[in-house]
Amino acid sequence: MHLAFYKYQGTGNDFVMVDNRTLSWQPDSVEQVRKICDRRFGVGADGLILLEELEGYDFRMVYYNSDGRESTMCGNGGRCVSRFASDLGMKKEEYRFKAIDGDHLARVSEEEVSIRMIDVQDVRQLENAVFVDTGSPHHIVFSHDTAQMEIVPRARDIRYSDHYRQEGVNVNFVEVQENGHLFMRTYERGVEDETLSCGTGVTAAVLAAFKQEKVGAHKVYVHTRGGELNVSFKPAEVGFTDIWLTGPAEFVFEGSIEV
Repeated sequence: MHLAFYKYQGTGNDFVMVDNRTLSWQPDSVEQVRKICDRRFGVGADGLILLEELEGYDFRMVYYNSDGRESTMCGNGGRCVSRFASDLGMKKEEYRFKAIDGDHLARVSEEEVSIRMIDVQDVRQLENAVFVDTGSPHHIVFSHDTAQMEIVPRARDIRYSDHYRQEGVNVNFVEVQENGHLFMRTYERGVEDETLSCGTGVTAAVLAAFKQEKVGAHKVYVHTRGGELNVSFKPAEVGFTDIWLTGPAEFVFEGSIEV
């Protein structure tokens, strides 16, 4: 069959979107999703997202990594699928959608898309790193000369270490800049390579930096190789609440592919 798709990107994190409100298509194998996301033999993307109907919500987001497996929450994917919903004519001031990690709110304007992330309680100090679960697991390493660093081999050593090998982890190298902003590069599990941006990773980096008193503001700007995002939050008695991830999310092109 010919599958209609729409390509979106949020600070360089790119996704194949499928309007699946009629439930007319479901991936029949890991290999099928992997082929669609392949940058040489398919459309090319960091992930595939299905927008589906769900009672009590404006839509449901179903997310697959480019390795073909359904995965945990994707922050930039959540922002892009909210833009997609708006472009499909589902015009609202605020969207309520469900993802694999729970409920989210989204606000879409011409310039940017904001989504409310889940509350975060799991922030753990490790040896020379911080672990934060923002709907996806993140290993945060604060570093210098992050722009010049060869992050992939270092990240793979961490991602495939005994501690993380079974479930995997996203590995983020974060540099605190003099103006209080962060610069971050991410290796994503499921993609198994560096991506230009990672929304749940940006969120994790900000919360880790605040927890370690490397930043003091409750709204922090993060520069990635694909663009700029910002994260606002409220510290809670345990962890963080009212966490919003904000940045651009843009339509790129549409087409169809034989599946």
